[in-house]
Amino acid sequence: MTDASSDAKTLRWLDLAAAGALLVALGFALFSPPDVIQGDLTRMMYIHVPTILVAYGAFAVTTVATIGYLITKSLKWDTIAASSAEVGVVFLGLAIATGMIWGKPVWGVWWTWDARLTTTAIMFFIYLGYLGLRRSIPDPVARAQRSAILGIVAVVQIPIVHFSVQWWNALHQAPTILRPGDPQIDSPLLGALLVGLFAFAIVYVWLLVRRVQLANLDAELEARDAAPDVPMAGEAVSAPDLSDGGAVS
Repeated sequence: MTDASSDAKTLRWLDLAAAGALLVALGFALFSPPDVIQGDLTRMMYIHVPTILVAYGAFAVTTVATIGYLITKSLKWDTIAASSAEVGVVFLGLAIATGMIWGKPVWGVWWTWDARLTTTAIMFFIYLGYLGLRRSIPDPVARAQRSAILGIVAVVQIPIVHFSVQWWNALHQAPTILRPGDPQIDSPLLGALLVGLFAFAIVYVWLLVRRVQLANLDAELEARDAAPDVPMAGEAVSAPDLSDGGAVS
């Protein structure tokens, strides 16, 4: 079996694992008992909490991969850093959207300048800026070097966002899982939440692998277009020979 066919088989298994994990998580989310206070509204937790935690992890991977690039100068690490940041922004955007949907019936408003919401929005725009900076630099080496500092500095947003509800007066509730002491949640709800977290983690890995694969294809196309011996379009077409009086053979 060739490496290409082996990689394709691995990716197919990853596709199936991501889809299966989401279906299992959906089942746990739908059939878990409702919350005593919020009722069925608490089912938004099974999307909202895992997406923000996976976003944390994605941005942490960006930082580690950025450090890996600075040490090795290998663009493979930079590709992982950029790809993980893109996937992290997707998960963070989903966390913000589900938080707004959940907050409307609970708080009575879609958005308020609560400490958690404000710091999360800041983190979202910082990583959008990171991706925008990368797109503004065409040279891959210069792009990796100039975005490395922001990729490392931006990770300080994670503890600020996570502990904002404990550092400042906040409308948002305290952390449910990652908090000092025992998780403040009943076991059936915690089980469904952990299943959702596991499922979204698999989806993150799936999206990351696919995004890295796409980035590598883009890099190959850029290198091929930049090569000096690449034939231009139309070079294979020659002008007709009119030396024999205009007849075209």
